[in-house]
Amino acid sequence: MIKVTNLHKSFSMGSYELPVLKGINLEIQRGELVAIVGASGAGKSTLLHIIGTLDKPTDGTVTFDGHDLFRMTETQQAEFRNRRIGFVFQFHHLLAEFTALENACMPALVQRRDPASVETDATTLLTEVGLGHRLHHKPGELSGGEQQRVAMARALMQSPDLVLADEPTGNLDTHSGEGLFGLMRTLNKTRQTTFVIVTHNDKLSAQSDRIIHMQDGQIVS
Repeated sequence: MIKVTNLHKSFSMGSYELPVLKGINLEIQRGELVAIVGASGAGKSTLLHIIGTLDKPTDGTVTFDGHDLFRMTETQQAEFRNRRIGFVFQFHHLLAEFTALENACMPALVQRRDPASVETDATTLLTEVGLGHRLHHKPGELSGGEQQRVAMARALMQSPDLVLADEPTGNLDTHSGEGLFGLMRTLNKTRQTTFVIVTHNDKLSAQSDRIIHMQDGQIVS
């Protein structure tokens, strides 16, 4: 599904180039739940952002079902992100003035889908993630774990092939974090959605299909 070949990424620091990714080679199969682990600064989030076309590589290729993501125009990449990828971040990035239901609807409304069918789909998703009774609550009225579940429903709104999650349990207590990871595992199995999850939590990563260890911008195991 995803093939990363000889991926490099450097950031300019004045006259100095800071290498962050140093020749990453990686394949992820459809339906896998993969955890990426490593110390802070290892390049985990940078790799995730490049796979999701939120950032560009300095060198190397990323293909998705055989299509080179960085031969696409910016408009094509935006369309690809909206339709094929869901994102869940450490900070949920929900819109405070909107309800859980309205937040979950956003990706589909951007695509100008029929609002009535969008609301039906979002209600189904929020119920699936355990929030059917909290549809009309705003983020400030929800717990941290509930807010991340809304973010998960939003990520799944377009029925993506791939969900990229960057430290999704990082701001949650142990119980809520385990619950969210269990939800991702369930969605992975029931929907056959591919998940790639960056995490520092060894206990949670042990529940994945495969663990990728990164160190100093390289995959070490």
